[in-house]
Amino acid sequence: MDKHSRRDVFRIAAAAAVAAVPGTAQETAPKFFTPAEFRMVDELSEIIIPADDHSPGARAAKVAAYIDQTLAESLDDKPREEFREGLAAVDQLSNKLNHVSFLDASPEQRVAVVAQMARAEKDPKKPEELFFVRLKGRTAQAYYTSEIGIHQEIGYKGNVLLNEFVGFDASLAPIPLPESSK
Repeated sequence: MDKHSRRDVFRIAAAAAVAAVPGTAQETAPKFFTPAEFRMVDELSEIIIPADDHSPGARAAKVAAYIDQTLAESLDDKPREEFREGLAAVDQLSNKLNHVSFLDASPEQRVAVVAQMARAEKDPKKPEELFFVRLKGRTAQAYYTSEIGIHQEIGYKGNVLLNEFVGFDASLAPIPLPESSK
């Protein structure tokens, strides 16, 4: 304490506490993905839920970080393997369509790769099509459980006290009787 005043010690302690808060700069490194894979998932999720005048999009909702975290915490290796294989399939498709990897492709080329994967969404057969269905599901889950997805996109207000419920009054509706009791 000779070199630092009590005030300095409190500042250092406060800075350490802020650095430990989830989502701050201390936790920006991917936990499962490589940095390139993380950028790829970030870009793919942003293409699926892009920023527009209604919401800031998947990137602002930190969808890639959510997916990274869930895969890092998974007790099963299968989802991690499927994701790595899926990202490799996306790169292969990008190389086939554009002659460059997905991250080296232009924004228009990236969208074309995702559009190609999405064409068979109802009946996926190829590895990149199967991956798209998984990726889209995880992207939607991550987005709509984020602060941005729940509050900005959906407009959820949370648990609020209602002075009056102005909904359907079931006591006024006729109760249909089963056929056997008529």
